[in-house]
Amino acid sequence: DDPRFERCNVYENITETIGQTPIVKLRRLSPPGVNIYAKLEYFNPLSSVKDRVALSIVEAAEAKGELKAGGTVIEATSGNTGIALAMVCAQRGYRFVAVIAAGFSVERRKVMRMLGARVLVTPMILGGTGMLRKAEELAERHGFFLARQFESEANAASHRQTTGPEILAAFNRAGLVLDYWVTGYGSGGTFAGAGEAIKAESPGTKIILSEPKSAPLVSSGRRQERREVLGVYGAPAAPHPEWKPHGIQGWTPNFLPKVCED
Repeated sequence: DDPRFERCNVYENITETIGQTPIVKLRRLSPPGVNIYAKLEYFNPLSSVKDRVALSIVEAAEAKGELKAGGTVIEATSGNTGIALAMVCAQRGYRFVAVIAAGFSVERRKVMRMLGARVLVTPMILGGTGMLRKAEELAERHGFFLARQFESEANAASHRQTTGPEILAAFNRAGLVLDYWVTGYGSGGTFAGAGEAIKAESPGTKIILSEPKSAPLVSSGRRQERREVLGVYGAPAAPHPEWKPHGIQGWTPNFLPKVCED
């Protein structure tokens, strides 16, 4: 086969292009004697790791009969999961409603609307827990399927089955030792799922979880208060007491997601 075309394939639909993102060495940013590599999740079709999560959540709901033809999906999102769900729902013919807090970027709202989503904006002062409660309220009132990215096992499963194994396979092929794997968290799925896969196959790898200094939710050791929503336990009952505003959109919401804490 001609190596010029080895990544050029024909796919039946856009969701088949999700995953298998490249890993690139950061030559200019690495200190002497240290090799740093980045997995470029913006190579996914809608430019984020959340494409994996959206597809996994929708497929799991279809398999369980929770989402049927003509159905509506709703989710609270800072943007990337909403964009990814808008894409997957558009491909499959579902309606999608995104609930986003006013503090997140207008550009993300525009992309979701471009993909056919209805976007509802909640007051910035209510933060992540405010947009969650609005999504839950609308799901209960209208019978929408609530995606629950922050509690769904399908979230971590997507990374346990794809992201983590992809990293391990790439390093094995290149003959490299994975000493450390560093990640942050939004919903916690990458950390939980990919971390589990990496530890299972490479127990010597140290996993580093990063969070903003002003929002030390995990490192504080304080547990998140939780409640039951629509028969499922795990949604945050209140903002985490250690959270303070920070400038990284999509990372470390004002509550500790159950996916991350588990």
